[in-house]
Amino acid sequence: MPTLSDLVRDHTDLTDSDVEWLHALVSDWQLLADLSFADLLLWVPLRSADTLPAESGRRRPAPDGGAVPGWVAIAQMRPTTGPTAYPEDLVGKVVRTGRRGLIDVAWREKRIVREGDPEWGSGIPVREESIPVRRGAKLLGVIQRSTNLSSARTPSRLELTYLQSASDLAQMISEGRFPVPGEEPNMVRSPRVGDGLIRLDRGGRVGYASPNAQSAYRRLGFAGDLVGELLGAVTGELCDTGEPMEEALTTVLSGKAPREVEVEAAGSVMQLRTIPLVVGGARIGAIVLCRDVTELRWRDRELMTKDATIREIHHRVKNNLQTVAALLRLQARRLRIPEGRAALDEAVRRVGSIAIVHETLSLTPDELIDFDDIADRVITMAGEVSTPETRVVPKRTGTFGVLPAEVATPLAMALTELLQNALEHGLANRFGTLEVAARRYGEPGKVLNTTDIAVWGDWPSKDDRTPQEAGEEPPAGPSGRAAQGRRLVVVVSDDGVGLPEDFDVESSNSLGLQIVRTLIVGELGGRLDFRRRPGGGTEVEVDVPLDQGQRPGPPR
Repeated sequence: MPTLSDLVRDHTDLTDSDVEWLHALVSDWQLLADLSFADLLLWVPLRSADTLPAESGRRRPAPDGGAVPGWVAIAQMRPTTGPTAYPEDLVGKVVRTGRRGLIDVAWREKRIVREGDPEWGSGIPVREESIPVRRGAKLLGVIQRSTNLSSARTPSRLELTYLQSASDLAQMISEGRFPVPGEEPNMVRSPRVGDGLIRLDRGGRVGYASPNAQSAYRRLGFAGDLVGELLGAVTGELCDTGEPMEEALTTVLSGKAPREVEVEAAGSVMQLRTIPLVVGGARIGAIVLCRDVTELRWRDRELMTKDATIREIHHRVKNNLQTVAALLRLQARRLRIPEGRAALDEAVRRVGSIAIVHETLSLTPDELIDFDDIADRVITMAGEVSTPETRVVPKRTGTFGVLPAEVATPLAMALTELLQNALEHGLANRFGTLEVAARRYGEPGKVLNTTDIAVWGDWPSKDDRTPQEAGEEPPAGPSGRAAQGRRLVVVVSDDGVGLPEDFDVESSNSLGLQIVRTLIVGELGGRLDFRRRPGGGTEVEVDVPLDQGQRPGPPR
């Protein structure tokens, strides 16, 4: 389905500023649809160079002289307050000039066109109206407002207020006063018509309050009838806690300024949105939409409290791990046995890698971590503990991306062990290089890094799509396997002495390698592959699934 921007770019001559205005209008026109009890369809003129299908099916050139050759529908909205007139999707439809007479008249005469008998083309009576969309002195398009009259009845006062407010908003659109220039686009959680509507007169007094709006104010502590009251003064008294009140609150709730505010009283929280009505250059009143958001705000506060508690727990865990590491270092200094001191030093590094993860988690609002920073710190820590004779500076290429905490912690420990193993055995007492290369596969878009890593080879695709998107099979790894789902592949390589001829990771009695195998294979459900590096040295490939369903989870 093409977007509004796509349709405008492909079919019209509208500028980027025009498109921004249309986006602002479309982000807020659910309000107009609900107040009108009508479907809205936004038509914009085709560029003159376009051609349209003739009645016989042949192509015919667009008319000369700058006339509009036709229209393309770029957006559609259905009402939530009444039945729809057009259940089918009309976005992207193109019509010739003359097929939508009211649209042509509204465009040509630059006015709202309401005349015309109901149409019965779809089997139901539909009243059509056309509203020109203006930005400054420029016409951008026409809104077709279609009302399903099949359930027409004598309107109530609420419905009459809705329709009058819709008429005023339509007039503002035709004058280029709505959406309000410079106002932020309407947020998803902003109040809607059905949440509660208050109509103010020019002086800020309530002329009408819907039952939902009246109920919302009762929850704030106002027991009387809102009609006839100054809304700004009433709201200010309800929210008076003795603290200095925002000066703009009274101004906004008097209908003089477009803005969203939240007020709290009697344990309830209400969100208010004011839309001044300016018709013919004069302010005639305002619409105030209100919504009780007490439950939402309390839930938000609970989540914030929980997030803060979780971050504090991670912070304390990090501090405790650092304390444990300090005690182990102190114990190592007192040992006279070299093997015991080396074992405690290894324990310090393992505890330190876990502490790095918890330190990062204490600074984030969720359980997702940008692992690149952790990898860099683990790599730096490994380089700092290398012997002076080794003189190896490890480096990272590619990117790990964002990982969940349940993957980050075991991966950090495994990376620490692999780096330490390479420094102690592969590059002991010699110069060399030590590199950590990371790459993600199976993402819905491009891979996250642009570094070419010779681990699985490039996908044989002529564009930037993944092999799944291109209908191709991903290349097999060293063992002939193929990547399934989202995966992270990390290769730790060195140009040291290489693997012994009889090396077998499963039968190795090295504690570090047993830890790595337990973490990668047992806990993360990944694969571990040790192989000789071309040109000398060792490569260790870690292949970890990133989809939750592919991971077995920690052993119980």
